[in-house]
Amino acid sequence: MSNFTDRKPDKKAIQKACARWAPIYDIVCGPIFLDGRRAAARAACDVGGRILEIGVGIGLSFDDYDNSTEVIGIDLSASMVARAKARLASGQYPYVKKVAQMDAAHLRFPDQSFDCVVGQFVIALAANPERVLSECVRVLKPGGQIILVNHLYFETGTAAAIERWASHHAQPLGLRPHFSLARLRVWAQNHQDVTMLGLHKIPPLGVYTLTRFSRNSNAARDPACSAAA
Repeated sequence: MSNFTDRKPDKKAIQKACARWAPIYDIVCGPIFLDGRRAAARAACDVGGRILEIGVGIGLSFDDYDNSTEVIGIDLSASMVARAKARLASGQYPYVKKVAQMDAAHLRFPDQSFDCVVGQFVIALAANPERVLSECVRVLKPGGQIILVNHLYFETGTAAAIERWASHHAQPLGLRPHFSLARLRVWAQNHQDVTMLGLHKIPPLGVYTLTRFSRNSNAARDPACSAAA
């Protein structure tokens, strides 16, 4: 079981890091997150409709959606949002309707506003991931889905020991590299409106995990949920 009492990422540290990385984020981080980003967008397009992407960054994911969707992106970082708005101004993404600076823990949208909420490599950065996820559920229509992609750390063995050691050096940067699947499971189990639909490792290396939740869904749980426990 993961340690739920780990130090929260520091919001100011995250914003400072984002401001520093924004000018070169697409060059440095774009290729690293490419497979996970595309997998999340494909899953969101399968849901279709109105999509909210939390932690949209500089808008690298815009290319991964299509005209079957209507996308709104938010991010905590003003620097990232400015880059995303510049990308949007190119006119290449008519299905992206808006990008705004906003805290995902305090979404300024009415209840049941979206068919899908996507979080790419962002949930582990939140100071209170459970609140962010609950906000995502609030703005979802019944039957809508939350789609997350993230690195979820190993909970046992040598890899777990290495990641716990690395976490001490990452926390001052506002990161939480030891975020676990168990934490997502506990949140879902404690939320009556949520069903965990499934999860799978993203090829080719399986470093990232895509996890899907549904609000008030009658869909059967994916056997992979039990198999991956």
